[in-house]
Amino acid sequence: MPGKPYFLLILVLATSCSIFKPIPQPKREFRGFWVATVVNIDWPKSGKDTLEKQKADYLDILEFYQAMSFNAAIVQIRAAGDAFYDSEHAPWSRFLTGQEGKASGTDVLEWMIDETHKRGMEFHAWLNPYRATFDLNTEILSPIHDYYLHPEWMIKYGKKFYYDPGLPQVSKHLVSIMEELITNYEIDAIHFDDYFYPYKVKDEVFGDSLSYASNHLANQSLEDWRRSNVDSLVKNVHQSIKSKKPWVQFGISPFGVWKNNSTDPKGSDTKAGQTTYEDLYADPLLWMEEGWMDYLVPQVYWSMDLPVASHRKIVDWWSHNTKNTNLYIGNGAYKIRNNSDSSWNRKKELPDQLKLARENEAVEGNVFFSAKSLMQKNSDVVEYLKKKYYNYDALTPILPRADSTPPDKVSIVSVHNEKDVVRISLNNSEVCTYALCYASGKRVKSNYPIKKLLTKIYLGNKDRIEIGKKWVQGRKHIALTFLDKFGRESEPIVIHLNQTDPYDSKR
Repeated sequence: MPGKPYFLLILVLATSCSIFKPIPQPKREFRGFWVATVVNIDWPKSGKDTLEKQKADYLDILEFYQAMSFNAAIVQIRAAGDAFYDSEHAPWSRFLTGQEGKASGTDVLEWMIDETHKRGMEFHAWLNPYRATFDLNTEILSPIHDYYLHPEWMIKYGKKFYYDPGLPQVSKHLVSIMEELITNYEIDAIHFDDYFYPYKVKDEVFGDSLSYASNHLANQSLEDWRRSNVDSLVKNVHQSIKSKKPWVQFGISPFGVWKNNSTDPKGSDTKAGQTTYEDLYADPLLWMEEGWMDYLVPQVYWSMDLPVASHRKIVDWWSHNTKNTNLYIGNGAYKIRNNSDSSWNRKKELPDQLKLARENEAVEGNVFFSAKSLMQKNSDVVEYLKKKYYNYDALTPILPRADSTPPDKVSIVSVHNEKDVVRISLNNSEVCTYALCYASGKRVKSNYPIKKLLTKIYLGNKDRIEIGKKWVQGRKHIALTFLDKFGRESEPIVIHLNQTDPYDSKR
């Protein structure tokens, strides 16, 4: 028919546009990666490596994810009753120093936090509260490990020892560990994963009958009592954090299925063999209701349409059941081309999961398990993610209960535009954590899009920042804003780089 070629051309162009339509880049999005240290999964590669090699390997991880525009490292610093820092409550980890109880000789954790912040990323301290050992080889434990100091706290189950969550003294001890960490280090968050009560082991009984008999309430079932023990720990850790440093976040990453709808109509349309509520005795719906968390990262490690546990269905379920809390999705990057589910052989399985998250207004980011998964292989997936999803940086979301009040104003004291650097002296900078430098015109805007961001500079309680010339070369103006400890951004200030007086507050 007349005009048919033109019609087909328009159709082809329309189809091409839809295929190559850029993925929207949000200004705020949590982009995290888990760094697993237990049995040296991600880092260090060996506890026997030199400190110099361990540091170089950690920086390799940071720089890889910095190049992907990620903004949060979730680093495991307590794997099994141990510590990656000098603690009064736990021995040095053998996964760090090669021998449990052997000191590092330097404050590795402080160094890691500082290097993470320098790269514009948050540092989330990941702890396993209840796992006491990774196996039954107790001879390698330090004499000051709780297995030896408090054997009455221990329960052997499967091939590990666990702290008994039903003992009040255990709960108090674990809160003390969190308080020590919060007090001594400039971390951005405390993070728990999915290990609360252990996953069920066939034909074994978790031996907490004596603590149940001594501590349960009248008419309280064993199951409800166990959940109440975990509830108490979560509540007490949250209260302790907020009483000391209210800007430090508390995040939890539970197993992806709360309940199957076969046992509870409120559950998800899944057929998971074990569930968070019924088997691990964890109730994140209650924790959100009570406001005991700042963020939740359900581990949704299945492919998009897996019949027994569809990633699509589970993300939808959490998006409709999350409140008072920032919701991020945990993605199983380790499964790419490494799983019996053939869906993971697809180049776009992980990208499709990110697209699903971006299209869901309740979801504010993603976290990948684990750090090495994308570093060692699957470069085609990495390049696709960089191009389509992570071609701009993103700010992390604001804490859920922080009000919208902008941070206290940071004022510019002086600006020195020198040969290789712009040096800017500040006043009142201690209220903020980062300075953001944007490309700008002469007139200040009320808000700058993320694609205008040139660089993000960690303040670290300093009253001066330096902006390298590579960021401002050839520019007449830049705009500065400041992020406070709750993630709120200040009003912009324009700096006029080519004037004798680069900053004039009256402009």
